[in-house]
Amino acid sequence: MAKTGMYVGLDIGTTSVKVVVAEYIEGQMNIIGVGNAKSEGINRGIVIDIDKTVQAIQRAIAQAEENAGIQIRNVCVGLPANLLEVENCQGMIAVNNESKEITDEDVRNVASAALVRSIPPERQIITILPQDFTVDGFEGIKDPRGMIGVRLEMNGLIFTGPKTVIHNVRKCVEEAGLYINEMVITPLALTSSILSDGEQDFGTTVIDLGGGKTTAAVMHDKQLKFTYVDQEGGEFVTKDISTVLNTSFNNAEALKINYGDAYPERTSTSEEFPVDIIGQAEPVNVDERYLSEIIEARIEQIFIKAKDALDEIEALELPGGVILSGGAASLPGVVDLAQEIFGVNVKLHVPNHMGLRNPVFTNVISILEYAAELGEVYQLTKSAVTGETTQVEQSSQTYTREAVYEQPTYEPEEPDYQEADEAEEKEGLGDKVKNFFSNIFE
Repeated sequence: MAKTGMYVGLDIGTTSVKVVVAEYIEGQMNIIGVGNAKSEGINRGIVIDIDKTVQAIQRAIAQAEENAGIQIRNVCVGLPANLLEVENCQGMIAVNNESKEITDEDVRNVASAALVRSIPPERQIITILPQDFTVDGFEGIKDPRGMIGVRLEMNGLIFTGPKTVIHNVRKCVEEAGLYINEMVITPLALTSSILSDGEQDFGTTVIDLGGGKTTAAVMHDKQLKFTYVDQEGGEFVTKDISTVLNTSFNNAEALKINYGDAYPERTSTSEEFPVDIIGQAEPVNVDERYLSEIIEARIEQIFIKAKDALDEIEALELPGGVILSGGAASLPGVVDLAQEIFGVNVKLHVPNHMGLRNPVFTNVISILEYAAELGEVYQLTKSAVTGETTQVEQSSQTYTREAVYEQPTYEPEEPDYQEADEAEEKEGLGDKVKNFFSNIFE
């Protein structure tokens, strides 16, 4: 279905808050505004100060409004994969209409029937994704409305997450004066957006190497099957450089960006550069190989832990291999190191939108694209979760253009290998993963 209108994606990350405004014309997406503000109030992905987080969101929104020439009130915001759980669900109802023609209300009712289950008090249903419908035994129907039937069934996926994470994100966005059109699970948006149909169908692993954490997501049979979160990311590489070389964090970040390489075999011991050492008056020369070995040690550790989690469900045997995204993934040598550790084909995804050709913007673009592709059937089933029964409306009606501008050419401030990511927590895999995902690749 061709989309028309404006959509705004919001990514609240550990190192920065990013906003992208896109205008869809006959299904073609054009980026018309971007905002990027330093993230404050978030420590290692966890909201520790709502007021500062709200201020960061407002700064990023203001930049995007200035670039796009619109007043932003509605956004599609990303949710992290922390403690995310995916469950299959099924609902069945008798069609109420006397004519037995399936209506919007029937779709809502069958989704409500699929939601009847016990949810732990600390968790909350994020959304429900309809996979297909069955009308009187006829399977594989994507949109049953208007059809004649007596019995309507729905197969879908339920996504649940911690109430704390969901509440904090919603609170910060609403305090910033914005209304949430859609809360999008970031790894679901990422895998759906950057993978081709074949990669989604046959199976591919996407690893988002961000600033505050690393997230691995497995897509197979065009469904998000598995997520893994490690609380280490690009910031930890910078901290290692700062600690080992006894230099400030800002100096370490500059060294990583200007001279860093995650694959020591590509570097030289004869190439040196000065480093300001704390407590010493004169800079000390450090060679490229030594810096590269510091970087390699941390990224290798991150990849090995991700590989252990993926090996438990045999995800690396899927034909799609591994696709890297995130700001830290664009560091030279990361792809070579990943290919050596994972033992499969590895490639880096870079957005192809003018002015945003940096992996640091992959998440926010994916959030926007995913939200724009959600159809009316999804909105109806979603209303069973939210309790809203209003007619589905185009989000394009919620933006007011203040003036007519030519499409701006936005240039990111400075390439930053720290990807914006949200709250980081570790979830054990063990038997819980094996029990739920033991048959996902059959």
